[in-house]
Amino acid sequence: MRFMMFMYPQIEDADWSPSAEAVAEMGRYNLELRDAGMLLSLDGLQPPSEGASVVFEGRGEVRVLDGPFAEAKEVVGGYWLIQARSIEEAIEWVKRCPGEHCRIEVRRIPELEDFPPDIREAIPYDPSLHLGVEDASAPEAGAS
Repeated sequence: MRFMMFMYPQIEDADWSPSAEAVAEMGRYNLELRDAGMLLSLDGLQPPSEGASVVFEGRGEVRVLDGPFAEAKEVVGGYWLIQARSIEEAIEWVKRCPGEHCRIEVRRIPELEDFPPDIREAIPYDPSLHLGVEDASAPEAGAS
């Protein structure tokens, strides 16, 4: 199973730059995830003042808002994409994170087989677009 871990820093925009010590500690955690075979992808994000928000208000009605976003109560500061055997295992890995002044949300990513047949048939599915998903039709997928 794949899980997305979202980090929500509980800091001001001006405090967005971590110390070298905090970066090194987080780097050790990231390597631990990788070395355990859990990590599929990760990245940190620039503060909201560096971003934009695109709002879809109806079909063809698009509005772009430049950051910072006054109405945002929480913003994503970074993410990890991991694979784990269960939500409990994913949570145990989150608890090891050396984060400070943040909240980490863990959510399972649905796999194609989680959807009913009519939805699966409607999805133009390409496993190469999804990290950590094996292509069942690939020759090496069935070989043991």
